[in-house]
Amino acid sequence: MRTALYTGSFDPLTNGHLDVIGQSMALCDRLVVAIGVHPGKTPVFTAEERADLIRKATAPLFADGRHRLEVVTFAGLAVDAARQHGATMIVRGLRDGTDLDYEMQMAGMNGAMAPEVKTVFFAASPPVRPITATLVRQIAAMNGDISAFVPPLVDAALKARMKERAQK
Repeated sequence: MRTALYTGSFDPLTNGHLDVIGQSMALCDRLVVAIGVHPGKTPVFTAEERADLIRKATAPLFADGRHRLEVVTFAGLAVDAARQHGATMIVRGLRDGTDLDYEMQMAGMNGAMAPEVKTVFFAASPPVRPITATLVRQIAAMNGDISAFVPPLVDAALKARMKERAQK
């Protein structure tokens, strides 16, 4: 079984993330989506909420049963998470040259620490290329329309969360 690890904050899950997840299915039988949890950050959604949104939004991609999805959390190095979950590859999405420069450095460092874990890059599909979770959060915080950037259930959850925050 070929296992891949896809790490990120997924706060929130975007259509760009779904693009990488969909593309990664061509190379693996089992995809482990690993939500990075860092004590110094205050995410919009808890790790459990993000995991639930990921499972629900990706359900159609995994409905045929040919591929398996696992959603986990991790707080350390991606290569350690890869080893822990039996992944032989880390999948990453690239939007532009800036992403490539950063991701190449990370791939080099990860390769030095764990040569048995390969990094695989997927070019973002044109419609999702400009999407970042940071911009989605900023637009949502200003009551902007994020429906083109996230799955419908994430759109609804983010609107509800921003409404909760505004009422506090």
